[in-house]
Amino acid sequence: MTLRWWPRSLFGRILLVLAAGLALAHALTFVLAITERSMTMRRAMVSYLASDVASSMAMLDRLPAAERAQWVDRLARRNYRFTLAAPLDAPEDTSDMARQIAGAVGTTLPPGRTVRVIDPHVPGTELRLQLQLADGTPLAVDMDEPRLQVSPWVLGALALQLALLVGLCAWAVRAATRPLRTLADAADALGTDRPAVPLAEDGPREVQRAAQAFNRMQQRIQAHLEERMRILAAVSHDLQTPITRLRLRADLLDDTALQGKLHADLAEMQSLVEEGIAYARSSQAVQEPLQRVDLRALLQSIAFDYADAGLPVTLLHAAEGTCDTRPQALRRLVCNLVDNAIKFAGAAELSLEAYQQAQTPAQGPWLLRVLDRGPGIAQADLAAVLQPYVRLEDSRNRGTGGTGLGLAIASELAKALGGQLVLGPRGEGPGLEARVELPGQQP
Repeated sequence: MTLRWWPRSLFGRILLVLAAGLALAHALTFVLAITERSMTMRRAMVSYLASDVASSMAMLDRLPAAERAQWVDRLARRNYRFTLAAPLDAPEDTSDMARQIAGAVGTTLPPGRTVRVIDPHVPGTELRLQLQLADGTPLAVDMDEPRLQVSPWVLGALALQLALLVGLCAWAVRAATRPLRTLADAADALGTDRPAVPLAEDGPREVQRAAQAFNRMQQRIQAHLEERMRILAAVSHDLQTPITRLRLRADLLDDTALQGKLHADLAEMQSLVEEGIAYARSSQAVQEPLQRVDLRALLQSIAFDYADAGLPVTLLHAAEGTCDTRPQALRRLVCNLVDNAIKFAGAAELSLEAYQQAQTPAQGPWLLRVLDRGPGIAQADLAAVLQPYVRLEDSRNRGTGGTGLGLAIASELAKALGGQLVLGPRGEGPGLEARVELPGQQP
């Protein structure tokens, strides 16, 4: 199970790991530095405390007893203070800090002076030194709990340093993952409907090797695709000559019934050859230069051509506007869809709309629809029929099943135009709707 906070991109994951590692390392370094500083401060405090207590007691010994209370407050320091208080009945503190203080203070006092370090159990006071002046007057030194203060500029400098390191890590990770994104974009762009663009073979050695390998693979794929299309076109073209000879020989037969059957078979073979050639040519549609086309006039001319041939093709609606597209490829696309609708439904309807979200509807994007009122296609088969030689009718009867190339050719032409062919049920009533989304600008 993937954690919700775990980034999905490689950039995010590497950056998160590096940033967390840097933050943890900074925190550990800060703690170690503070700990070392605290230990150093304690050692310095013990040494200073011993000499200061010895000098303070020597001064108090020379003062009259009545004046000592006035001087006690003047001798106070930030971390400890002197008081003339009776000793507490408490056991000596056995901590390392207490032993260090007792030993350091004891070595600075005159011989015979005793030093007891206890825990007074007073909030804010860590230890108390119980001493006696030369005349036996009790003297207590209350030591506050050590407070290690960190300057705000230190925290700011650490935060700035961490932000700088994270920023450099982000730049490094972005530079390391950018070739992967470039490679993925190039792989997505690879296809028969657009010319192959080689990757730039620069950058680190590993990136250069990956780019070189991808370019070689791209060249091999392009060569295989072109060879496949050449073979298909060559076979389809070469079959026309024997078909013509067979048609001439069939005309010489005396058996009229057999002659008719042979002509029907030859007509089906001729149709297969022509559609094979058309499918091979569909991959070359992207090479047609772009032109400014009046889409409404183009659809009207197609509808009039079918009407002149006595075929029921109706132009329901056509928005006005122009588009930079490939007119021959677009005409072949529309005619293929119309022929498919007439074949299986007996009639076709055309519609052209401009998307309303476009800022300038006259420049697209455009939605071209070819509709019919035939039996339609099952939802599970809508994607399959766009593949070449896929037929939903298994009888191989051309009158009912076709060749399986019409919609495949239309799909390839739509890709060459920068759009996509989508099949679906008609919105109102039975029938099929073929939707082609055409970009308004250059495909």
